[in-house]
Amino acid sequence: MTFHRNLLSTVLLGTLVACGGSSSNPFDNPPTISNPEGATGQHLSFAYFQKCVNPIFIAQLQIQLNGVTSTNTCAGSGCHDTVTGTGGAFRVVPAATTPIDVTVAANTPDVIRASDIYKNFYSAQGEVILGSVAQSRLLAKPLLLGVLHGGGLIFPSQNDPNAKLIQYWISHPAPLGQDEFSTASYSMFTPPDPMVGMCNS
Repeated sequence: MTFHRNLLSTVLLGTLVACGGSSSNPFDNPPTISNPEGATGQHLSFAYFQKCVNPIFIAQLQIQLNGVTSTNTCAGSGCHDTVTGTGGAFRVVPAATTPIDVTVAANTPDVIRASDIYKNFYSAQGEVILGSVAQSRLLAKPLLLGVLHGGGLIFPSQNDPNAKLIQYWISHPAPLGQDEFSTASYSMFTPPDPMVGMCNS
């Protein structure tokens, strides 16, 4: 009986090795998980996000769902609220409404990254494919562009003012080699000041 168990174990191990594994790691799983940055290596602007995009997630928006028109926010409890939301991986902290003054030296990247509004930024950029506005779920879902959205149609067209702000954010990353706090992104405002400038679109 022991001979048969040993034989069966040897045969199974040999089968696993034949499938591309090794005897020390039969399923050939990588020792660590790799999560490389996007192909361009560029970053989206935090300053533009917090002033021009984040307010869209908090605002009361008109929704078309199953032929019924209603009003809700993306940060609603049944939608993308970070605690009670049911809307997939995209999460919004509803109380994160006050922009951080990125021009104040005390607001270092570490301070900003610990804030709730940065959590919203981080979650939103996870729904973006740089260089492809149409494939970015942050825009494709509320426009129902070839993808289902449990929250229904949020933006009636790509010309919707909110949709245009999101498109502009996605299509204007910081210059290569600069992070999400790059002052080069201040040109996304008119005048080029992230605290008093108007959001370009």
